[in-house]
Amino acid sequence: MSRAVIFDLDGTLIDSAPDIHAAANRVMARHGFALFTPEETRSFIGSGVPHFITCCLTARGRAGDGALRARLIEEFIADYETAVTLTRVYPGVMGALDVLAGADLALGLCTNKPEGPAHSVLSHLGLDGYFPVIIGGDSLTVRKPDPAPLQATAAALGARDVVFVGDSEVDAETAARAGVPFVLYTQGYRKGPVERITHDRAFSDFAHLPGLITDLLS
Repeated sequence: MSRAVIFDLDGTLIDSAPDIHAAANRVMARHGFALFTPEETRSFIGSGVPHFITCCLTARGRAGDGALRARLIEEFIADYETAVTLTRVYPGVMGALDVLAGADLALGLCTNKPEGPAHSVLSHLGLDGYFPVIIGGDSLTVRKPDPAPLQATAAALGARDVVFVGDSEVDAETAARAGVPFVLYTQGYRKGPVERITHDRAFSDFAHLPGLITDLLS
């Protein structure tokens, strides 16, 4: 297939913030730190696990402890691998994926979530069959907003014409740097208002996504 739709995962297809919050608090509690609110950990999501843990330690006044940071990253990823029970698929996602796949479009996933946890949660939610190509935050030596992961996903799909669907400023920057159209899901984990995020189309209901994709690829 020469045409593809590539998706971000957290905050785009799934609401994983409750599992991320719970996993972070389990790890932080183990080291004697005060627990976070759901709003705090949600604000840390989007740039991968190392950044997430850095945010956690910064909020607790331990940003400069490199050894502790490395240990928490390792512990968080190990916990995160099975942190799937609180995560939910956003309404309408599977219907939209069925329509897009039926329109002869290749589907791929480009996420800053590590590959292991990404595969675990996709399998748990029954989404794994939609995505023959998954590039995670640890698949390459760089992660979004570097354009390389998105470009690698497109190359693995054999796609020439690509649309990227995401929910955040990181995703918007990734698409811009890769030179591909960006569709913004407005109900995810963005940090600022929709109008301040560069996008070609925006939607809040997945029933509208196939039409937007058709429009951009026509």
